[in-house]
Amino acid sequence: MPVTNEVVLRPRFKMELNQNNETLLKAFEDAKTAQKEFIISRIDDHVFIKLPKQKQQFWSPQLHLEINEADNNFSTLHGLFGPNPTVWTMFMFLHFMVAGLFIAFGIWAYTNWNLKHDYAIQLSLMFLMVIVWFALYFAGSIGKASSKYEIHDLFDFMVGVLEENGVDLDQKP
Repeated sequence: MPVTNEVVLRPRFKMELNQNNETLLKAFEDAKTAQKEFIISRIDDHVFIKLPKQKQQFWSPQLHLEINEADNNFSTLHGLFGPNPTVWTMFMFLHFMVAGLFIAFGIWAYTNWNLKHDYAIQLSLMFLMVIVWFALYFAGSIGKASSKYEIHDLFDFMVGVLEENGVDLDQKP
């Protein structure tokens, strides 16, 4: 599972599979009770695979699969790796807060410049928001890098469940 774009914080992938989607969804439901290594939950055509609470860390990823019917005997699997949705929401909230503050400080700086007042503090605060944004980006990248092995474990588990159920991952429909 090579990731060619290093900027990606939430890697995605897509596979064409030679099985009916209901068969594959049932396979993941069966895997839920057959093993204790991962927590598996299913909602409609969506399957969520994550680590048990005792193995999870702040940046621990989860794998979200959407298995859609393409034809009678073929399906399309869309996969997305990402942190816990609560962590992702907090992370995005911080990004939007930094962007909002940057814009607010920019408006304040422009107003002071227009009124011929000193605006060095506002420009300094705008520069600080850029630094905070880079810090958030690098924190996300470090979090992704620290969970690289967990991502591979989740992917390998998914491949194992698919191969156990007769899916040929080398052949395209």
